[in-house]
Amino acid sequence: MTRADLIEVLAFASGSSKAASERALNAFLAGIRDGLRNGGSTTISGFGTFVVARRAARNGTNPRTGRGIRIPPARVPRFRPSRGLRAALR
Repeated sequence: MTRADLIEVLAFASGSSKAASERALNAFLAGIRDGLRNGGSTTISGFGTFVVARRAARNGTNPRTGRGIRIPPARVPRFRPSRGLRAALR
């Protein structure tokens, strides 16, 4: 499902316009992003939790040259689905 598809589903389910649904989706995603940016997590009951994980530094290979490179540590977003969501997907 693309972002446009999600906006269309939201508009249909809520009976609002696509523009209003897009604003709601943007606000929702901004809330998750701000929660993660502040180093916390965002939990949506019955859906899952968005968290920030730390990826350790590691060695990699430059695909153009084949030479080894050092990839620095990074903070990356992760999603942990709730038990209910996992059960719904089985």
